[in-house]
Amino acid sequence: MGLMRIINLAHGGFALLGGAAVHLLTTRLDVAFIPAFLVAVLAVVLVSVLLERLLYRHIYGFNELGQVLATIGIVFIMIATVNLFLGSTILPLGAPAIFTTPIDLGFRTLPFHRLVVIISGLLVLAGLWLLMEKTRFGIYLRAAVDNRIAAASLGINTPLVYLVAFATGAGLAAVGGILGAELLPIEAYYPLRYMVLFLIVVSVGGLGSISGSFLASISLGILDTAGRYLLPGIGTIFFFVAIVVLLALRPNGLMGKAQ
Repeated sequence: MGLMRIINLAHGGFALLGGAAVHLLTTRLDVAFIPAFLVAVLAVVLVSVLLERLLYRHIYGFNELGQVLATIGIVFIMIATVNLFLGSTILPLGAPAIFTTPIDLGFRTLPFHRLVVIISGLLVLAGLWLLMEKTRFGIYLRAAVDNRIAAASLGINTPLVYLVAFATGAGLAAVGGILGAELLPIEAYYPLRYMVLFLIVVSVGGLGSISGSFLASISLGILDTAGRYLLPGIGTIFFFVAIVVLLALRPNGLMGKAQ
């Protein structure tokens, strides 16, 4: 979401579409969870390719307000579509029973699903870091984001680079929406309900920084959970005050660079 340095408020919409697709496949077409997961992610990637070619390639050139208005409009279209065909209630994803099996770690017992989420998150983090830092595509993407005109003049196919990056981000959003559905339930208004959290992670981590987003996710998750337990009456207020103070001190985020 923050890597391409555009304000894409529709990022959570791709998570919604992934979850909705798994719900449709598992509960209405009796497809097993794993095949449904793979098909749903692929479907979201294909949808994102169409949107990138038809809409987002023009949105890249908008100013910040234009990007906000355009992408929030896409969010409302996604919400209306899911609401029309699947309703506005929480959508069960038909996850296998093993997901609820408790696993004893010695110091704590966790549902198997939580371990899947943790391990998947670490694998995605490692994969993204390797993609950005150790591959030619990562070099092309960083060059295109920093200076698209200069990158194109050097022979980099910047439209293709942007397309692949956008489709990858949409696919990962779908993965997050599906695997995280037990924690953040999938329903039609999912993109709006969690939009602020998505934006906070990117803002606090720093635009263009994968490690910054990871650090922000971990830190804010701990801060939010601790606030809810230790200060149940004002925990949420404390959470947002802490974010305001942090961004006031570091406006470019924890690991962001001045643009």
